[in-house]
Amino acid sequence: MLKSIITSETRIKLLLRFFLNPRNKGYLRQLATEFGESTNSIRVELNKLTEAKILRSEVSGRNKLYTANVLHPLYDDIRNIVLKSTGVDKVISNIIRKIGNLRFAFLRGDYAKGIDSGLIELVIVGKNLNFSEIERVRKKTEVLIERKISVITLSPGEYEKLKHNFLNEPNMILYENKRSEVA
Repeated sequence: MLKSIITSETRIKLLLRFFLNPRNKGYLRQLATEFGESTNSIRVELNKLTEAKILRSEVSGRNKLYTANVLHPLYDDIRNIVLKSTGVDKVISNIIRKIGNLRFAFLRGDYAKGIDSGLIELVIVGKNLNFSEIERVRKKTEVLIERKISVITLSPGEYEKLKHNFLNEPNMILYENKRSEVA
């Protein structure tokens, strides 16, 4: 979808990297290594996106650190386009809202890092989850978005035991229910 609107593959990768998960940050060399591209092609696109104020940059030591500009007037629109192009919006609406007594759900892995790898890793925490509905909706959503979805389901107790594993890696909260009856 994005390829038909934006012709620069590098710009698409940068938008995915920073707008799939707005907490993502990146340095020029880190991004060049991650994308397998030259620092010059990355620098050109970072400069364009920074000049347009779509990305922000700040000096951190000897490097410039880039992040999404969440205050930009088009931030929500760009983020929605990125979410729709990857299918994350469908994961949210199709799976999370239809599965039972959900405490929270988050993405981990590549999509939490802002990389459209084709595998969406979804972690669902809740009580009395409808596993057959999760599987049915997962399969249907995979066909719609043309990406694989890996779902890990945990009870709140299981999550508490494993929480330290998830907190040490990038993640992106998709849904959180703060009502006490789910906890």
